[in-house]
Amino acid sequence: MWIQKQILLAPRARGFHLITRDIISQLPEIRSLSIGIVHIFIQHSSASLTINENADPDVRVDFESYFNKAIPERSPYFTHTCEGADDMPAHIKASILGNSLSIPICKGSLALGTWQGIYLCEHRNYGGQRTIIVTVCGE
Repeated sequence: MWIQKQILLAPRARGFHLITRDIISQLPEIRSLSIGIVHIFIQHSSASLTINENADPDVRVDFESYFNKAIPERSPYFTHTCEGADDMPAHIKASILGNSLSIPICKGSLALGTWQGIYLCEHRNYGGQRTIIVTVCGE
């Protein structure tokens, strides 16, 4: 079975946000699969996806702090600044973290670890609505 859906995520503040429930709630078909894979792709160049801890919100705060220090705004070497000081840093952060994830399906659910969740990494101050394309393959 193949399924492909577009999922629209409401605008979120800059930072790292758990979206595991947003994804799972849009894919009830997964429950009928014993084995498969989910591919999740974000259609933006200034936001990204990653998997990390889903329990302690401090992890998401620390991610944001780290990336802001590692890739600071208003760096004198950035030339792509026409959309604001957060624009080029957002593109770099998105490239480092990536635009897609592949997650196995086992016995009707995503085979995430106990403490793993899917993050939307919003790198813009005002990123707006984000579009994700999810492709499921399984039996």
